[in-house]
Amino acid sequence: SVMKYDEHTVCKPLVSQELSFYESLPLAMRQFTPQYKGVVSVHLKKDSLGNLTLIASPSLQAESCGRLDNAIGDPSVTIWHKCKWAASTGTGSEHAFVKWSHTQLTKTFKDSCPGKVLLRTDLQYHTDSLLEDANRNQPERNSYNPWGLHCHRQHLNRMSSKHNENKLHQFLLLENVVSKYSYPCILDLKMGTRQHGDDASEEKKARHIKKCEQSTSASLGVRICGMQVYQADTGHFLCKDKYYGRKLSPEGFRQTLRQFLCNGNHLRTDLLEPIILRLKALLSVIRKQSSYRFYSSSLLIIYDGQEHKENMAPLDNHLHFQKTNCTTSQGTHHSRVDVRMIDFAHTTFKGSKCNHTTYDGPDHGYIFGLENLIKILQNISE
Repeated sequence: SVMKYDEHTVCKPLVSQELSFYESLPLAMRQFTPQYKGVVSVHLKKDSLGNLTLIASPSLQAESCGRLDNAIGDPSVTIWHKCKWAASTGTGSEHAFVKWSHTQLTKTFKDSCPGKVLLRTDLQYHTDSLLEDANRNQPERNSYNPWGLHCHRQHLNRMSSKHNENKLHQFLLLENVVSKYSYPCILDLKMGTRQHGDDASEEKKARHIKKCEQSTSASLGVRICGMQVYQADTGHFLCKDKYYGRKLSPEGFRQTLRQFLCNGNHLRTDLLEPIILRLKALLSVIRKQSSYRFYSSSLLIIYDGQEHKENMAPLDNHLHFQKTNCTTSQGTHHSRVDVRMIDFAHTTFKGSKCNHTTYDGPDHGYIFGLENLIKILQNISE
């Protein structure tokens, strides 16, 4: 579960294997991963009203190498301010917003999605107010990604149930890769044909193998883990969760990928080429990473749901403009779309501090998934 630290930074529970990955990240992979900003220690404070505050201070280990000086500036920052803690009640009070306060900046979930979110899938947990009413409207207070809120609530619940107010939780600080988008359309893809880490118990291993066999992970090497796409015609976000993604056939996967590029009015064909180019660039990097296995990692494809005037212009006006910029690593097509790998808690590589098994050659399951993804997008584009 990832939490917002400030506008451009998220924090997620520290797993030593993931930290090890970020600390020895190959240079070629940097443009495809969130920027690593260090580690913070977080402790909880609960007041008599059940409000919860999470206070972060730079971790000692990170402080000693001076990594955090520029990342934070403020030695102790309140991450979540007065989160109404109502996990015990199943009632409406549970939906109170979590407010973040970071040096006077207070943000709510609503700010991260300016549009209204429509949930078109049945979530595994049933909170009636999260589902649409008869007119396909959601109550105004639920205009955020409901699955995201569910994950946040679950995580806060876990942290809070430990009772020990003095317990320090360590978090990784990472770049918030969607902060520059006004209407972030995000496709979250679980990559590879295998999802369990080397350290998984037999029971967990069996569970993951089954999920892969019963989904497009086996047939395509990739499955949909989540999606939010802005519908310009209604001003709502359309959201899908991981349970939806697991049920898809290869054909359903193709259709959902197409749906991810549909804004309610038309197919965003202008995005196909930049996404394909970026995926091909990633593919050539992954092919060169010997010994890396990205088990259970995700790939995010991101674009802005708000079309800019220049995207609407006839393509030939821009052909020259695009070509000249594609050569630079930060070409214009990169600002329009983004492709990032995330979640490296089960990534192993030769020389990793927490290595279990050493593998040879590149991650063929991951490559298989990327190749299929590129093929499907090329078919859509044709």
